[in-house]
Amino acid sequence: MRQKMMEWMKANEKNTFKFLRDLIALPSTSCNEKEVVSRIAKEMEALDFDEIIIDKMGNILGRVGSGARIIAFDGHIDTVDVGNLTNWTFDPFTGKEDDLHIFGRGASDQTGGFISAVYAAGMLKSMGLLEGVSLWVVGSVQEEDCDGLCWQHILNEKVIVPEFVVITEPTSLGVYRGQRGRMEIRVDVSGTSAHGSAPERGDNAIYKMAKIINELEALNEKLIHDDFLGKGTLAVSEIFYSSPSRCAVADSCAVSIDRRLTTGESPGYAVDQIRSLATVKDYGAVVDMYRYDKASYTGLVQDVPCEFPTWTIPEDHMLVKHLNDAHLKMHGEAPVTDKWTFSTNGVAIMGMNGIPCIGYGPGDEKEAHAPNEKIRKEDIRKAITTYACFVADLKG
Repeated sequence: MRQKMMEWMKANEKNTFKFLRDLIALPSTSCNEKEVVSRIAKEMEALDFDEIIIDKMGNILGRVGSGARIIAFDGHIDTVDVGNLTNWTFDPFTGKEDDLHIFGRGASDQTGGFISAVYAAGMLKSMGLLEGVSLWVVGSVQEEDCDGLCWQHILNEKVIVPEFVVITEPTSLGVYRGQRGRMEIRVDVSGTSAHGSAPERGDNAIYKMAKIINELEALNEKLIHDDFLGKGTLAVSEIFYSSPSRCAVADSCAVSIDRRLTTGESPGYAVDQIRSLATVKDYGAVVDMYRYDKASYTGLVQDVPCEFPTWTIPEDHMLVKHLNDAHLKMHGEAPVTDKWTFSTNGVAIMGMNGIPCIGYGPGDEKEAHAPNEKIRKEDIRKAITTYACFVADLKG
C-alpha cells in the first residue's frame, strides 16, 4: 500500500500544488471566504467526492466513502490579513513557488493543511481504501476571528457528528494532542473629568487603571502551570480611554486582556481571579467577556462569548497511537508528540462537545500570521500520504 500511495502522490502533486497556489491567490480573511469556497467545490468535484455540502454558515464539507464510521478532517480556509506590505518581499497573493516551497498568506496557516486533507481524500477514493468509513473534509470559516464558531454551528445543527476529528493546523508533521484555552476579557473603570489645569478636582480613570494593570501583571506570575500544556498566561493587549479633551482628566479607561487557560483553569475561574483583585474591587471596575457577533459571508450571525476551552487527549489515546503509526509506516521515523501554542477549532470540537481531536499538519506554527509565510512542499507530500494511511488503517 505504501508504494502505491507514493506513486499516486507523485502522479498528482502538480495538481496538488496548483490547488494550493490557486487558493492563496484568493484573499479570504474571516467573513470573506465565498470565492475560496467556490474554488474548493470545483476541486472536490474533480477528485470525485461523493457529496459536497455548503452549510448555512458557509462552511464547505466534502465526503468520500459511505461507511458507518463517520470521521472528519478539519482545516480552516480563512486567513488573517497581510499587515504592512513593506514587510513582505513578494506579493502574498500570487502563490509564489520554487523547488522546495510555496509562498503566500495562508500557506502554512493553514491552507496547506486543508488541501492536504482534500487530496488525501481523493487518494483514498481513487484507490478504493474507504471500506466502512465516511470521511468528511471540512473547510471551516471564521476561525481566525472566532476559533471553533464554525464547529459550534456544524455540531449544533448536526450537519455532521463525527466520531473524531483530525485538525490539520501546522504541526511541522508532529502529532499534537491539545492546546491551552483562551478568553478575551475587558476591564472598564470610571472616573470624573475636570480641567487639566486643576486635576485634583477630577478622578482620573487612567491613574486607576494603571494600578489595576500593575495587579494584572503580578497575577500573571502566579497562574497555574501544567506539565504538558505549560503555564496559564495573562496579557493586557489593548487600552482605551475617554476624555473631553487633551486638556482634561480622563473620565473612563478600559483594557483588553488576552487570557490563556491551562489545565485546571475554567473561564469562570479566570474572570473571578480578576474580579477579586483589590484595585478592581476598590475602584468598582467592571470585568466582562467580549462577545463575537460578526456575520459570516452568508449573512449568518451567531452571538457567542469569546471563551475557548482548554482541551487535551491522553498520550495513550488510540488516535495518538494510530497517527504515530501512520507517519512511521509512511516515512520511516516516529513523529514528535506535542501541543499547539496557539488556539484551534478543537476548542469547540473537543473543548465544548467532547469529540476527540488530534492534530497533524504540514508547515510550521511560527509561520502563522507572519510576513513572507511559506510551506515546504515535502511537508505537503508527507501529510497527504500520512492522512491516507491513517484512514485506510482505521477502516471497519
